[in-house]
Amino acid sequence: MSAETRDRPADRRFPRKVYRDGTEPDARFSLANERTFLAWIRTALALLAGGVALEALGLGIHPGFRLAASLVLIIAGIATPLQAWLGWVRSELSLRRGTPLPSAALALPIGIAVIAVGVLVFLGVLYR
Repeated sequence: MSAETRDRPADRRFPRKVYRDGTEPDARFSLANERTFLAWIRTALALLAGGVALEALGLGIHPGFRLAASLVLIIAGIATPLQAWLGWVRSELSLRRGTPLPSAALALPIGIAVIAVGVLVFLGVLYR
């Protein structure tokens, strides 16, 4: 590998597969994509914390419903960083290729999980 090829900016950035594809987009768009990634990570932390807190604090909710709701929150919190990473990669590639931005692949399942938690907590309060 020549010094010229080795010193390309794409070769120093991770993941190389993303940065070698297409052309460099406006930095504002890449930075917005990174902020979206970080928002998904914050969402994951909130889901995990909510699941742990729900089970740890009890809160007068029927134990079976409380445990189910906690597990759904924790599983959603584990899946959310996957959405963050895949969404970042897919969006960055779209920006670099000049193609339409993709939708969030796991947004609907995560939203359904949050709705399910709400229903479980509601039922847990009713049947305590």
